[in-house]
Amino acid sequence: MNVLIVEDEDLAVRKLRKLVQEVDPTLEVAGITASIEDTVAWLKNNPAPDLIFMDIELADGQSFEIFEQVEVNSTVIFTTSYDEYALQAFKVNSIDYLLKPIQKDDLQRSLKKFRDLKVRRDEASAQANPAFNLDKLLRELQLQQPKEYRRRFLVRLGQRLLSVEVQDIAFFFTDERFSFFKTWNNQKYLIDYTLDELEDALDPGMFFRINRGVIVTHSTVEQIQPYFGNRLSLTLKPVFEKEAIVSREKVSDFKVWMGK
Repeated sequence: MNVLIVEDEDLAVRKLRKLVQEVDPTLEVAGITASIEDTVAWLKNNPAPDLIFMDIELADGQSFEIFEQVEVNSTVIFTTSYDEYALQAFKVNSIDYLLKPIQKDDLQRSLKKFRDLKVRRDEASAQANPAFNLDKLLRELQLQQPKEYRRRFLVRLGQRLLSVEVQDIAFFFTDERFSFFKTWNNQKYLIDYTLDELEDALDPGMFFRINRGVIVTHSTVEQIQPYFGNRLSLTLKPVFEKEAIVSREKVSDFKVWMGK
């Protein structure tokens, strides 16, 4: 099976090419492009590859523009350093979204999803099934996969961007309609997500939303005390300048979660 790599960093190309060969030696890299313009030209002048590994941020723009300029009939796996584009990525012909640096087990999972899709597509084609629907099949395969939770957040630190792993975060909170998190070394960062969005994106085994304005981890809870109204008062570390109160309707679930 043939693969096209769309990536504008030489080092990233070499790493991905080596990792692909390690995971699945049957995949052959048919081409490498580094820009929107080059990729559109390659797709117009070559047979469609079975699979495309596509970086999002290219030198001449975002690779989503490729889909506006040429019909892409290949399966796409996006590779990027940023996780802000996940929703947009699944609106085009993609089956997965890998964050750099790409891990071997993540690539293996993506290629398994790709092979499963190809087998089912080939079976449907062989049977000349008019009901075969690629979009429907993509959605089914996505639903079959275990839900993936956020592993890092990109935040601004002065004039530069900093990637923070979720395991380095103690708790999330809101303050005057803005959302923040604190790391274990007591650093506070602003993030562009609501707590509703964070609650859905974070692993519930690691994080628990105790009220409308605070999401905590197990280790950040230093003390638990009864609070009026059948609620609980938490002491957090690092220090939290506001009250951390477990709302009454969440107390039972919180106790179960803390015991896990």
